[in-house]
Amino acid sequence: MDSYDDRGVGDGNGSGGPGGDPGSDQPLRATPPAEFAGTPAPVRSGIAGLSLPYQIVAAIALSVIGMITCTHLAMVFLHVAPSNTLTKQHGKAVDDWVYPEFEQNWKLFAPNPLQQNVAVHVRAEIAGPDGRRTTGWMSLSVEDGRGIRGNLLPSHIHQNQLRRAWDFYLNSHDIQNHPNGLRGNLSERYIRRIVMLRLGEHDYGGTVERIQVRSEVRSVSAPPWSTEKISTKPNYRVLPWWTVTPADLPENTKEAVK
Repeated sequence: MDSYDDRGVGDGNGSGGPGGDPGSDQPLRATPPAEFAGTPAPVRSGIAGLSLPYQIVAAIALSVIGMITCTHLAMVFLHVAPSNTLTKQHGKAVDDWVYPEFEQNWKLFAPNPLQQNVAVHVRAEIAGPDGRRTTGWMSLSVEDGRGIRGNLLPSHIHQNQLRRAWDFYLNSHDIQNHPNGLRGNLSERYIRRIVMLRLGEHDYGGTVERIQVRSEVRSVSAPPWSTEKISTKPNYRVLPWWTVTPADLPENTKEAVK
């Protein structure tokens, strides 16, 4: 039976085995495979690729954005939801958040989209060098439409000022255009000032002495696939002539008149 020495564990030249360093007493070390040699460290992306201070700033910013988003969704939901305990207790805060930029014209569980197109027209009586004359009807709503179409960030004035003012007038007057409450005179003055502000953008070659406002209401036509018959003929509501007073004029016009 051979001993370990006879098996060539030591072959007399100091070699400890295959691949051993002759004359060295250091233990053998495993050589890494060639495919692992020189492999770069994985590259971090996104927030993980930032330094620690920037990671903290990014996390705080995302948290703030998330809180604002959740708050906005909750406020809009409470605004369009039926009356409940939260809206009764915090209705003022909800309205302050929603109005005027995020106004909704429908209720969540009882949608009432507008089924009519309402346009507001005005004509004026002009006193000029050639005497007095009356202009044709001008659509203020069409002018607002021009300011909205094709505009990625339309003005809130173009979108809602005239529409809200006209709704304000209708809700505070009866069918004979008589005020039905304390807000009637206020709504009339509001309409008159808006009209004079818009007329001031045009040169009529004279002084506007009187104005008259009317609304044109057309029902929205039925879609092509519907068999419903809807008349789209316009219905007009014409207000009486109003004499222009200094209170109806924009501030710069008042100064010019003085």
